[in-house]
Amino acid sequence: MVQRLLIFAVLLAILGVPWLMRPSSGRGAAAPARTIVVLTPHVPQIQREFASAFDRWHRRVHGEGVRIDWRQPGGTSEIMKVLEAHYQSAAKAGAFDFTDPSNPSCAVGATAYDLMMGGGSYEFGKLKQGVKVAGLRLPSGQLGDATIPMSVPAGFEQHTLDEWYGENAIGSAQLYDPQQHWYGTALSGFGIVYNRRIFESLGLPEPTAFHDLGDPRLAGNLALADPRQSGSVTTTYDSILSNYGWDRGWALLREMSGNARYFANSSPKPPIDVSHGEAAAGLAIDFYGRGQGQAVLRPGEDPASSRVGYVDPKGATFIDADPVAMLRGGPNPVIAKRFIEFCLSDEAQALWQFRALEVDGRANPAASDNPRGTDGERMGPQNYSLRRMPVKREFYRRYSAYFIDRVDPFSVASNTAPAGWRSAIPIMMGAFGIDNADECRRAWRALNACRGTPAYDQARAAFFAFPPTTMPDGTVLEFTPQNLGKISAAWKSPPFRTRCEVEYTRFFKDSYERVEKLATGGDGASR
Repeated sequence: MVQRLLIFAVLLAILGVPWLMRPSSGRGAAAPARTIVVLTPHVPQIQREFASAFDRWHRRVHGEGVRIDWRQPGGTSEIMKVLEAHYQSAAKAGAFDFTDPSNPSCAVGATAYDLMMGGGSYEFGKLKQGVKVAGLRLPSGQLGDATIPMSVPAGFEQHTLDEWYGENAIGSAQLYDPQQHWYGTALSGFGIVYNRRIFESLGLPEPTAFHDLGDPRLAGNLALADPRQSGSVTTTYDSILSNYGWDRGWALLREMSGNARYFANSSPKPPIDVSHGEAAAGLAIDFYGRGQGQAVLRPGEDPASSRVGYVDPKGATFIDADPVAMLRGGPNPVIAKRFIEFCLSDEAQALWQFRALEVDGRANPAASDNPRGTDGERMGPQNYSLRRMPVKREFYRRYSAYFIDRVDPFSVASNTAPAGWRSAIPIMMGAFGIDNADECRRAWRALNACRGTPAYDQARAAFFAFPPTTMPDGTVLEFTPQNLGKISAAWKSPPFRTRCEVEYTRFFKDSYERVEKLATGGDGASR
């Protein structure tokens, strides 16, 4: 009997602890935090800093806490796939009102996500364009197709946008969508990360321009990423192509492929390998490059002497907004709009570039002079120095002296608008640089070895040649900027694209073999 009573008492204690520990219902009790769901490709450090800072800001401004439920199914490409499937499903379940087909709305809470944060303006433009859904009941009563924008304008007054951003431009890009489907929260540059020690050992000056990566002395020493897997690296290749022009741009991408040690499936890998001495240089998003440089610094070491350097090639660097967008039909539109407002506050902008207030749980002396915000507290991230570029132009004027990185993205941004050739990069680089990686490297070495010989001009023409495309109707189009629109439109058919991938890969393989024959004394006539 005593044993049973003891068991009963223990059980009662276990069940009673949560009841005893519940928050008091009195006036002094803190209300439970509300939750918003945010899809993001951002690293955990950014997630943690923004979650805690937004909660503090919201408690101070709106009197209640907010918890962010971050969802990270992968990079921006994977997030877009998740959202497309999500909105397809919601539409088929009847969540959308098609009384106005040009702007379908849906009930609050019809979809699960409140916001998307992080990525590039290209992906957020696709959010705005929306997802095409087939077989829906339209206002006419007929079944048909409809395109549903996945983002919605938050609806800020223009004077507020002007106060935040000033002129809506950085180089050739915009800071926010004029229809307010997305808002830049930070800026992303796409430049070169490099290992100073390896460049010294090769007797090469530190790189300052993208064409420096085509130097044949870097053969086997470039760490690149696969544009078929990484949207951010595709933006970098697109910037190179647009800035250097069709002929020189494609030639430079081919030279870089010839120098490549590998093509990674994600953009964070090259900066890490460069820092470890596995490669001399690579392309990187600015914060990956600068962050890796910071990670290898010894205590008290000057970043300028770190073995890892990063440079934004001046006038040729595409600076892009890193946006946030409200998602259509999200469960908490009011809180979602407040989050965007927070992201454009000085308190949030300081998270990107100010020094962390703590290091290893102790106050960071280097952050002791961080400016104070409207709450009287010093601004900046709590634990992690994020080293991203803020988006607000005025913020640079007032606070650049407190930045970790004294960079003015508005002065280095390229004014060359994207030429519209991005769609060709994954399929062509996949064929000439990745699926023929060994052949490309061998042909590049052979070509450079025969410089100054009678065979060089012919070998060079073979190395940089592009295949023609036999269109579905049987016509043959050369790979030119004038023909790219027709060719890329045809690539939207999966069977045709697959056929082209096979044919292009075979063409480049044959071309590279011909380069080797010519360079070594063969005539290459059979090729």
